[in-house]
Amino acid sequence: MKAHQLLRQVASCLHYPVHADQETQLQTSCHQVAQEMEHLIQKAQPDGKIQQAQIRLLKGLQKRWKLYGPDSLHCYEIPGLPPDNLRLESFFGRLRRHQRRISGRKSTRELLDFGQAQVLFTATSLPELLSQIQVIPPDLYQRHRQHLAQAERPRQFFRRLHHDPLATVQALVARHRDCSQFLQNQKETPAQLEQAFHTE
Repeated sequence: MKAHQLLRQVASCLHYPVHADQETQLQTSCHQVAQEMEHLIQKAQPDGKIQQAQIRLLKGLQKRWKLYGPDSLHCYEIPGLPPDNLRLESFFGRLRRHQRRISGRKSTRELLDFGQAQVLFTATSLPELLSQIQVIPPDLYQRHRQHLAQAERPRQFFRRLHHDPLATVQALVARHRDCSQFLQNQKETPAQLEQAFHTE
């Protein structure tokens, strides 16, 4: 019972869930919410009886507020930013179900390549989609694609290592041999040039 009351007090401090009018969210600042949460954490203490649920909830609240508290209050300063990602998770769930339905496969790995395009572009017609694509500069698009490819390299490496460890290790050894040979050539070239210069 105490744990449930503490949970309701936390929701009240965060003004969550947000109602349709969203008036309270627009009138509340992140500093006010932070002060209310810190006051609640300092005030909330387990009672004399051993209440495991209350103690665990309070410790979890203190730990997560210390780690993620400031990063979770941007929705009170940025208009239109929701306080949670439930709608986004629901949207990705629909994308995964749609991908399974049209492909007939259980894996939704293709969303890693094309899912971001379905999220960013929400046009209702082809001309509107084209206008949204043309707004993005090509160099900016290429830069973000490179960042995405770099972020995917560790996952791709572990996937190759899991499915074909022998070929993956052989590729690593071959790359190491090529790099060592290149560095060796780089070290030998200045000495060879200097020797050739003196012999001439």
